[in-house]
Amino acid sequence: MDYIKWIVLGIAVLMYVFVILFQSKKVWFTTIAALLVIVTGMILPGSIFPLPQALKTGTHFYALTHSVFGIINWNVILIYLGSMIIAALFLYSKVPARIADGIINKSSNPGIAIVLILAMTGIISIFVENVATVLVMAPIALALSKKLNMNPTYFMIGLAVMSNLEGTATLVGDPPSMIFAAYAGYNFNDFFIHNNTLSIFFIIQTGLLVGCIYFYFFFAKYRNEKIQVESTKVISWVPFIILLVMIFGLAGVSFIPGEFAYTSGLYVFALGLIAVLWYIFSQKKNMKETAELIKGLDWETIFFLLGIFVVVGAIQEVGLLEDFAEFLAGICGGSKILGFIIILLVSVAISGFVDNVPYIIAMLPVAGSLAQAMEMNKELYMFALLIGSCLGGNLTPFGASANVVSMGILKKEGYPMKFSGWLKVAVPFTILTTGAAALLLYFLWG
Repeated sequence: MDYIKWIVLGIAVLMYVFVILFQSKKVWFTTIAALLVIVTGMILPGSIFPLPQALKTGTHFYALTHSVFGIINWNVILIYLGSMIIAALFLYSKVPARIADGIINKSSNPGIAIVLILAMTGIISIFVENVATVLVMAPIALALSKKLNMNPTYFMIGLAVMSNLEGTATLVGDPPSMIFAAYAGYNFNDFFIHNNTLSIFFIIQTGLLVGCIYFYFFFAKYRNEKIQVESTKVISWVPFIILLVMIFGLAGVSFIPGEFAYTSGLYVFALGLIAVLWYIFSQKKNMKETAELIKGLDWETIFFLLGIFVVVGAIQEVGLLEDFAEFLAGICGGSKILGFIIILLVSVAISGFVDNVPYIIAMLPVAGSLAQAMEMNKELYMFALLIGSCLGGNLTPFGASANVVSMGILKKEGYPMKFSGWLKVAVPFTILTTGAAALLLYFLWG
């Protein structure tokens, strides 16, 4: 390994260490790491980011800027930003709360209602960011818990883990899925069927089914009475319509041959802008209220992604990922099943403690290269990585942002979360759902 690999590796390792130790300041550390990578590239021209031939006659700064700008996946950024806006207004419309009220009133008993609300949480999370999903469903869970004289702790844990589970299912569900799609060249429809084979969406639904059965027995004691709640008044159905337009539009874009690289991102972002205009003019919101809506979006994740893209891009450019792929291939010894198990279990374990975004950005090329070296479907290892890194976040109370939000809500309501309490629910859930999804994945793609 030459010295430039050591420099990039050192920057990346320090970044990861500080991100793990100081989660609240993670954007600072990824930004600093990205700047260090860029400065190194300026001091040592061509050492990290190759200079395009057409730009070698121009200034080095311009060439470097072009290279750095190119490794940031702007399609992912635009999709995430647009979908966040639509999700925020979908929650504002109170349509999800209205649907949940209907579920409660039509359920034969509270136990069934709890399971259906958890399933609905997962379904909403397919298209809405996980934290936002938990925030909109939390009041419903708390209200039902109060009517049942039930401690809401386990119900709130259920909201978090179900949203994390289903956020993996589609291209717009969660950043890791967007990153996977960008790397693998997947469009919206590929998450359902790819190469005439059931894809990640259906694999994740296996986990949803197992998760619902798990919670059905977990909340078995609440099956003895009927509860009615007053239906929430919907503010407007327009955000729901925009959400549907986004979903079906992304499906339609998938059929465009040779589509522009940023088609999906620009489409979702444009719908987000339309939603904001609706909010301003139809709902008669002033600039202050609109600014509050925009300010409340998850900007931290956007800037976190920008820094990660630069650092991981540098890791890939200097050849560190190829080195790691060769190392894993040596451990696997050519065994397809052993490689599958290692990638899955390591991803679950790491994502229980580390943010899965930088992990999956770094590991996708490794999983893909390893699968190609072993002459098999790259989806087997890349899907294992995606499932393990997303579902592994359910393991601990700090493994995913939705988990942290659930803990914060519980603490505010006077039910502080114990680490052991989280493990009691989440560890069996993670093992069962990950195991079920992994079995179907191996059966389909192995």
